[in-house]
Amino acid sequence: MINEHLSGTDTAQMTDYVVYYRVSTERQGKSGLGLEAQRSMIEAFLQPGDAVIEEYTEIQSGKKDDRVKLWKAINLVKKTKAKLLIPKLDRFSRKVSFIAGIIDQGVDLVVCEHPNVNTFFLHLLACFAEEERRQVSERTKAALKAAKNRGVVLGRHGSTLAAQRRALRRNFAMENAIELRASLAEAGSLAAAARLLNEKRMPTVNGGRWHPQSVKNYLALIPT
Repeated sequence: MINEHLSGTDTAQMTDYVVYYRVSTERQGKSGLGLEAQRSMIEAFLQPGDAVIEEYTEIQSGKKDDRVKLWKAINLVKKTKAKLLIPKLDRFSRKVSFIAGIIDQGVDLVVCEHPNVNTFFLHLLACFAEEERRQVSERTKAALKAAKNRGVVLGRHGSTLAAQRRALRRNFAMENAIELRASLAEAGSLAAAARLLNEKRMPTVNGGRWHPQSVKNYLALIPT
């Protein structure tokens, strides 16, 4: 467990959590890719008086709802009256209906990157995430179709690989648009925003640290 009840701590201040992680592929699960960043977010969020009852790690695409580990986590939350703690909303799901269904079951959902957001705003954030995912998918399909029409053999040329990397960065920027813009607004400068993102343990698309220029580059990829 990440954190246990501390002796001598006032039990009235303690919060019990069931933690849920999700990675998309078996490779990510074995290598820790993505999972390490999620764990860092959880560790940074937990307070000395908090307790983690159990952790569940799911290796499953975010597009699928049949998640065995998640339902185990939810059942334990209901049984123990604990809260379900997740690192990021988009790692949990980008489907409004899925998130709404979980909340409608009376599950107290807590998101590390939005600790003070109530249920209503969680629904709104889910709506934004779902719409961003749809737009990203449409743009990616259009770009691949245009490349194919130009005679580009996808996946075989360096220029295509470069385009794929650009698309990956653009997708990352779109998926994290809310967090990036909020960080800049809160911090007031690119340098301060980079420090804030690093403090939140949010990695770049390559898993690295943020710098003022990288914040600027990713923000430039987000349509106004």
